Amino acid sequence: MEESWDFEFLSRIADSCLSFISEFVDDWLANDMRVSIFKILLSWLIFSLIAIHFAWKVYGNTVNDMYYRQGTGQNGGTPETAPHLGRWESKAGDPLKSHRD
Repeated sequence: MEESWDFEFLSRIADSCLSFISEFVDDWLANDMRVSIFKILLSWLIFSLIAIHFAWKVYGNTVNDMYYRQGTGQNGGTPETAPHLGRWESKAGDPLKSHRD
């Protein structure tokens, strides 16, 4: 019983995909204004993604080196505490808290 339901479900999915593809092909071959705009936008999207891919291959290491913090410490070259800022004031007897608490 359960197998027939799975087959029916898969059959409906396949039929809907096939009808969508056939409708898409019919619209693609219609050459109306809507399809022309879609083709232009799709071409622009593909061209942009290819250009971004090649630009990242050429300049990716440079960009990564610009934003990578070098050095030692918690965040690369960032000091643990800012030298010009004082500690948080607390009541007497309260333990001092750090960012790790």
